[in-house]
Amino acid sequence: MEFVENKEVEKEQLKAIFRDMVKYSPSKIIGMLGNAIIVPVYTSLLSPEQYGLYSLSIALLSFLCIIFSDWVGLSGLRFFRHHQIMKDMPKYLTTLVTILITNIFLMFVVAFIFRNNFYEFFKIPVKYFLAILVLIIPVAIRALLFQLLRAQLKSMSFTLSTIINQFLTILLSVFFIKFFNLGAMALLLGMGVSISLIDLLLIYQSNILSWFKLQKIEWHSVLPIFKYGIPIAATSLSAWIINQSNKFIMNSIHGFSQVGIVGVAYGLTLPLLMTIFSIITVAAIPRIINMYEEKIDVRPIISRFTGYFILIALPVITVITLYSADYVHMLSSNDKFQDAFKLVPYFAFGTFFMAITDYTTLQYHLANKTYIDFIIKLTSGIAGVILNILLIPDFGLIGVGIATLGANLLYFLLSIIIVIPGLGLMYPSLAMKRILLAFIPFGIMYYVFANRVHIPALAEMLVLITVFYVCYWWAAKTIFKRCD
Repeated sequence: MEFVENKEVEKEQLKAIFRDMVKYSPSKIIGMLGNAIIVPVYTSLLSPEQYGLYSLSIALLSFLCIIFSDWVGLSGLRFFRHHQIMKDMPKYLTTLVTILITNIFLMFVVAFIFRNNFYEFFKIPVKYFLAILVLIIPVAIRALLFQLLRAQLKSMSFTLSTIINQFLTILLSVFFIKFFNLGAMALLLGMGVSISLIDLLLIYQSNILSWFKLQKIEWHSVLPIFKYGIPIAATSLSAWIINQSNKFIMNSIHGFSQVGIVGVAYGLTLPLLMTIFSIITVAAIPRIINMYEEKIDVRPIISRFTGYFILIALPVITVITLYSADYVHMLSSNDKFQDAFKLVPYFAFGTFFMAITDYTTLQYHLANKTYIDFIIKLTSGIAGVILNILLIPDFGLIGVGIATLGANLLYFLLSIIIVIPGLGLMYPSLAMKRILLAFIPFGIMYYVFANRVHIPALAEMLVLITVFYVCYWWAAKTIFKRCD
């Protein structure tokens, strides 16, 4: 398939993506604030053991969702535009819903047959396992409907639902902890009630009932979804192995309390940072898919947004790493979790490398060759597990950090080595020159703070970020000005 460069379409889509980013940004910014609130609130109400149990429960929930539900929603996003053009949306939605229901039913069958294996392998109490199985139902519905909203470019509806979901979950979880003394179970109950209510709102926002009509499913419409979605599920499972399996390995060696510390470090990095980083991808990817379907060369626009991501992410992660102890102290109200600062630098840069692969692996999704993404992420995940098993017994928390960072870095490196012809990443060289230049005064200012002038840590962090972006803006307006 030949793709052509179209500057007019590219500029038009750039403007549209920026408009969508503005619309999506409230949900992401407030979501980031919500994630920042969760850790101090939950750690103040739960012991390290209970927080560790909650972290394990969420890890198991994500494991089951990856296998049985999330990939259905992502397939819905990928092929939505194609079926919209073909004008067969009722049949397409019928197919998606049927696959999702079948998967959930299969999950319950597998969970019942192999329940003892689940208890033994994940080392999680029976009542928590049952609660997770029930929770998957509203979570799976939400995942599908959220992707349909993205496919319809309903950014404001997406934003509203995300904000309500975030804070309703926190409020209900705190309510159940305070008044029913349910411990970690209260958090799962709060999630279940909140997400169920949000599902009703999403059904209305997505207008799915006006399109959905029971139709006969044809295999030619099912096979592309499975061909695209199953490798995504396998890829996501590999990502889970990289970022979540360490909790189960740590639990088997050092117990729930150490898992609680890993959970805090994880909560202060990956979900918090990815929420704000995803402002770009949540707005850009649906439009990039549309451009690709219309045979427009999408490499320049992917390159530009890769540069924007690095611009947003790298200085923030660098500051968090330099001030990791202060960062954990500010966002965790319980001193029992303070050791989480040892993991923050590893998890923060691991998050950076994982997030940038949204851009480097987009080529596999556009070309419907998601099996490549699966292979390289599985390779990285296996490497991460081996490192965890080797390092945790001797190095404890630091071993978890090294393994997580190493696995994510390996995934990124493989994604830039293995390239689909015609879809290779065009490196954002101009943006990188500006970023490297801006880090020079950033480094000088950090040296001054470390050796000469001492002010509150938060003030130092904000000054460093400000210095970086002022210098970047100056470079963009002068010596590294864009010509087009």
